[in-house]
Amino acid sequence: MDIEQSPSGQIIKASTGYKAFIPAALPPKLEWNDALVYSLSRADFLLGKLAREGSRLPNPHLLLRPFITREAVLSSRIEGTQATLGEILAADSGVNVKQNPDDLQEVQNYIKALDYGIKRLKELPLSLRLIKEIHGSLMQGVRGSHATPGEFRCTQNWIGSPGCTLNTAKFVPVPPDHLMDALSELENFLHNRQLPPLIHIALCHYQFEAIHPFLDGNGRVGRLLITLLLIEQKMLPSPLLYLSAFFEATRDEYYRQLYNVSRDGTWRDWLIYFLNGVAVQSEDVLSRAERINELLQAWKIMVASTGSSVAVDIVERLAVNPYVTINKIAQDLGVAYSTAQRGIQKLEIANIIQKTADNKRDKVYCANAILQILEEPTRISAEADG
Repeated sequence: MDIEQSPSGQIIKASTGYKAFIPAALPPKLEWNDALVYSLSRADFLLGKLAREGSRLPNPHLLLRPFITREAVLSSRIEGTQATLGEILAADSGVNVKQNPDDLQEVQNYIKALDYGIKRLKELPLSLRLIKEIHGSLMQGVRGSHATPGEFRCTQNWIGSPGCTLNTAKFVPVPPDHLMDALSELENFLHNRQLPPLIHIALCHYQFEAIHPFLDGNGRVGRLLITLLLIEQKMLPSPLLYLSAFFEATRDEYYRQLYNVSRDGTWRDWLIYFLNGVAVQSEDVLSRAERINELLQAWKIMVASTGSSVAVDIVERLAVNPYVTINKIAQDLGVAYSTAQRGIQKLEIANIIQKTADNKRDKVYCANAILQILEEPTRISAEADG
């Protein structure tokens, strides 16, 4: 089927001759079948398990930080940044890394935007106003910051292969003079609570991407929207689940599913894909968090026998960032440099941390076992990638 016969919206011809897509207001008419019911049931069950067991871990607030960083890295990678999780964590611990500073800043902005959105949710519902504020936080001072941070676009954008034009693009989203109408309909649906929450969130994500309301940063804001809706709808107590790892691991399928909804109205396929992502990531995050926690508990017992409370405190901090330097530990724990140094030495002797760079001024150490768990690629089962 050609997109001009789309059951999900309409193609209109702009005054300058190009054709653009305006998605129909949500919700669409959904046809439930056994596969969709099963996918929703499985995703709900595994997300509930993550919410229960994740919050029961001894230090969920500490474990959250590297997972948030991982989400930021993978969401930014979908948009073309090259920074790795290890580089971001190393930079956060004060290490000079060779990666492009723009890439590092884009990832750090994603973390700031998520933190900002979660904080604002306590005083403001998810709305066009909050979406603009999140975009402003995401795009401030990075590549694309010329693209009016925090403002909806006043010109046409398009999606396609590099070098394509407005007339040869694969997909041209809503024209500027129809943009606010489409966004007002989306805002109304954001507050609609008549569908199962995960179905609602999947529909919102598609609609946001189809509207593409900003000149740049639409993919990242759309993925932030998923996490914020999960929290707002009380599906999760804190930002434990991130779908960027799933979308990045199945990138071609992700874009294909979004486009097929616009062209063919394949809502059920999109929902099953999205729900499988929720299920896969719920299991993935819980598995990583439990393995990291087991390591931390074993290490604490190991270093407690040395009688060094500072060494135990350093182990706690490895949950936040597996990279450490003596200066950073001394500063964070409020102890003398020599005290921090002795604590680090105890961890190095126990082979909990290893030296990574032989800087004369401030040696860098890493708990490689934790970094390996965080950097493992997402495992996608055949069921999830179907």
